[in-house]
This record gives sequence, C-alpha cells and structure tokens, in this order.
Amino acid sequence: MSEILVVVEAADGTVGKPTFELLTLARRVGEPVTVVFGSDAATLAPQLAAYGATRTLQVADPAIGEYLVGPKVDALAELAGDDIPVLLASTPENKEIAGRLAVRRDSGLITDAVDLNAGEDGIATTQSVFAGNWTVDAEAGPNPVITVKANSIAPEQAAGSDAVEEVSVTISDAAKTARIVSSEEKPPTGRPELGEAAIVVSGGRGTGGNFEEVEAFADALGAAVGASRAAVDSGWYPHNFQVGQTGKTVSPQLYVAAGISGAIQHRAGMQTSKAIVVVNKDPDAPIFELADLGIVGDLHTVLPAATEQVKQAKG
Repeated sequence: MSEILVVVEAADGTVGKPTFELLTLARRVGEPVTVVFGSDAATLAPQLAAYGATRTLQVADPAIGEYLVGPKVDALAELAGDDIPVLLASTPENKEIAGRLAVRRDSGLITDAVDLNAGEDGIATTQSVFAGNWTVDAEAGPNPVITVKANSIAPEQAAGSDAVEEVSVTISDAAKTARIVSSEEKPPTGRPELGEAAIVVSGGRGTGGNFEEVEAFADALGAAVGASRAAVDSGWYPHNFQVGQTGKTVSPQLYVAAGISGAIQHRAGMQTSKAIVVVNKDPDAPIFELADLGIVGDLHTVLPAATEQVKQAKG
C-alpha cells in the first residue's frame, strides 16, 4: 500500500481525537505516516502508533511557530511531493493549508469529508452537504488533499510503530511574510473540549443571554458547553463554542439542547449525536423532531432541577 500523510493535532502532549479518526480512515487507503509540527514527537509517537501510524515525521523548524500557515504549506509540499495524499482535520487553519497545498501541487482538494474509502482512481470521499440533508460521493484524483470533519467516525486502534524521524525542510522567504507577533492561550475551563466531548450541553436564544444554568448542568454531567448561532451572534457566548453548520460539528453520546429552536444550520452540527435531549418552551420547536427525550418547559426552571438531581445521584 502507498503512504498517506496525516497531519497531527495535539495539545499539551496529548493527541486529539480528530487525529485518531484520521488515522483510522487513512488505514483504509494506505499506510499512514504522521507529521508533527513542533518538538514533542517523541511524546506523541506512542499514542499515534496505537492507532496504526507506521512512523512519525517531526518538523521542528522554528518558522513553523513564528509565522502563519505558509511554512506548514512549504513543509507538507516538500514531504508529500506530487504523489502522496494528505489528510488534515477540518479546522479553519487546516482548510487554508489544504487549499494552498492543493494549488501548490496542482492536486485535487476535498474539504469537510465525513468518510473515506479506496476508490477506482484513488481515494473516494463522502461529504455531508446542505445541512446534512444530502451526501455527496466524490474522488479528486489519485493524490488529493483532504480535510475531514471531527466526530465523523469512531477511532479504531491498530498496531503501528512509534519510530520518529526528524526531517529538515526548506521554508521559503515568501512563506515568512505574515509573522505571529503575539498569542494568548485560551483560559482553561475545566470542561472537555467541545469537539471531543462525550456529553455536550448547548444553550440558545432561550437562555436570554444567561448561560449559568447551562454551565451548571454541564459541570454536573462532566460535559462540554456549546451554543447556537443565535446565542454567539448576540454576544452571549464566544464564537468558538458555536455548534452548527458554520461552527463545530459534534457527535457526542448525549447532546442536550436547551432553549434552541432547531434551525437547520444548528441541526447540521449535532444531529448525529447518539441521544438528544431537548428543553424548550415552544412545543412546536423544530428541534423536537430530533429529540429522543423532549421536555416542554423553561430551561431556567428545568436545568437547575436536573442539575440538583444529578448531584444527588452522584452522592
């Protein structure tokens, strides 16, 4: 089987779940070789090997962290050449990298794929489009650049190798035109990462801007907090917590939608959740169509009562 490059997403020495999903998909079409940007490949490699990585390439050039996406594009173009497919998680930065890389290599590009398999002429992809109402099957040539939505599949472990190879790449002057002058780490919340959480509690317009009950219920369940587009557009919650077509796609074991009407763009980001609980004052809210359990009531009354019950059950 031919090699396929998988770009690693990691933080604080821990590989993110989206990377394990990429490795699971990559094994269907080739031999996954992971690429780590930074100097912690030795820490990450055993985790990657547990999901089938055949080896790990470490790119530790200082330019990677000093500039925007240009150096990463240069590095991947050199490592992949013209004949190795590249997989990345569908983040805003990675989709920019993917587009630039595809142009650089004159190769096909697929963004926001939700499934991969071997195709007739290369890699066959599946995309969920029009807010999840349609699926599109497509191939983009033998060696495409593909970004995959998080929570598309369940990661599956497989034996691999934790061998690390430090590689040197040439970073062009053109890639060093946009320097990062400062950065600020997101303050820790103590909650799981939204895109990887097993339980998500989201609030919408029905919160009226008060997310205290949503956060308290999430904390009682050990859940992540999400928000609808209406809530983030109103400035009630940060945009990076938005769930929906223009936000993050989540697929937890349990999704609680509190005060969310169920506009199609929100449903596209959460409708693959394993169990969906809805709390809404409007019995005709479209979100009830997806509910495994629906509660007609004011979230400011229902959630505190549910929070207290969860706390009592925990002892």
